[in-house]
Amino acid sequence: MTLSYPWLHDTVRKRFESDAAMEAFLPHPLSAAELRAKGDDRYLSAMTQRVFQAGMQHSMVDAKWPAFEEALRGFEPKAMAALSPARIDALMKDARLIRHRAKLETIPKNAAFVLAVAREHGSFAAFIADWPASNIIGLWDVLARQGARLGGRSSAGFLRLIGKDTFLLTSHVVERLERAGVVHGNPHTQRNLQAAQAAFNALHDASGRPLSQLSAMLALSIHPVF
Repeated sequence: MTLSYPWLHDTVRKRFESDAAMEAFLPHPLSAAELRAKGDDRYLSAMTQRVFQAGMQHSMVDAKWPAFEEALRGFEPKAMAALSPARIDALMKDARLIRHRAKLETIPKNAAFVLAVAREHGSFAAFIADWPASNIIGLWDVLARQGARLGGRSSAGFLRLIGKDTFLLTSHVVERLERAGVVHGNPHTQRNLQAAQAAFNALHDASGRPLSQLSAMLALSIHPVF
């Protein structure tokens, strides 16, 4: 089959009682202005939260996040870039936290990444806000190459956490793209990533919807949540 927005809309609309119910269910990314207004500490916090979510129950990580915010003093990037091994040793003894040393050790590395980007772009927030959604896989690549433990699904997961528009290559999204002949095999090959981006761009051009909503709709076309 060939993906078309009218087919996708009609298929997903059948899952809901009304247009309003469907719109309320779909995600709503932040605007560029809203993303730019966030402090870089919020980006480092979300980045670290996503690192900890990988391979863990998200609800458990989220419940502990206020304790992380307190223990790490709000994730101020300069302070976090200077996080010493001795300080990490102390964090490993803090029972309020998830004591995973390898993940804690990503904090100074990702803080240095945030600071380096901020020096070039004015702020990390501006860098994220200005990146075009039409090449979101390019941003995934930057995060994976320059950040710590931000490869695979973590780059997109981080962007979704902070409100940047992105699609997700969940199993249901990939299944729909496979049925449409867009991707074949491992969805994270460069060829498949480019093909997925092109398919999302075409759906966006046809609908005006953000990538995150189209991603949710593709997943719902395979597996309804009700």
